[in-house]
Amino acid sequence: MSEPNPVTVARIVSELRRARRLLFITGAGISADSGLPTYRGIGGLYNNQMTEENFSIETALSGSMLESNPAITWKYLHQIEKSCRGAQPNDGHKIIAELQDHLEVCVLTQNIDGFHRDAGSRNLVEIHGDIHDLYCTRCDYAVTVEDYSALEMPPSCPQCHALVRPRVVLFGEVLPSHAIEHLYEELDRGFDLVFSIGTTSVFPYIAGPVVQASRAGIPTVEINPTETNV
Repeated sequence: MSEPNPVTVARIVSELRRARRLLFITGAGISADSGLPTYRGIGGLYNNQMTEENFSIETALSGSMLESNPAITWKYLHQIEKSCRGAQPNDGHKIIAELQDHLEVCVLTQNIDGFHRDAGSRNLVEIHGDIHDLYCTRCDYAVTVEDYSALEMPPSCPQCHALVRPRVVLFGEVLPSHAIEHLYEELDRGFDLVFSIGTTSVFPYIAGPVVQASRAGIPTVEINPTETNV
């Protein structure tokens, strides 16, 4: 990654001093300094490779696979969670959280690692969920776990014995309505400055706020090792 241009940095500082409301849009790249791989919000484990069962990782981690063969989906969910285990929020997560003491801050993240929450971000849209939040697919059982080390695979509900799953968006599933509503409410209020950090912005709901802000004349800042379409 190239060194930041001093002129660009000075402009960002100037915009920050004028801003009152900030939007941070983050992807896997922001968690790289915590030691996490960077595949679609967490992964890197199977870039352009097939699983042991000869599925693409997208198929293995799909809602339809969870229904038809939960053991396969949970096998790779477990591997993803294990890659997070022991990792901590890094300075990027912490700085964003600290800005709440001075400005109105909203964080829209693709990541399911929970690091923004752990760092203290309060106005948080976890659009893909959090891998540590589990719930029963049949009854009202729900729990937040530190990790999956004590879980049987695939886990079953202690109340009704149905399948338990993480509160994350698997491939082929729709985004949670409460997260979308929260995001739209924040976008309707407007922002003075929008940051896009560590995301390739391939999803329209991630790229959209950046593009809309730019068209409206709102300053936008992209922090990535390579240029993206936004």
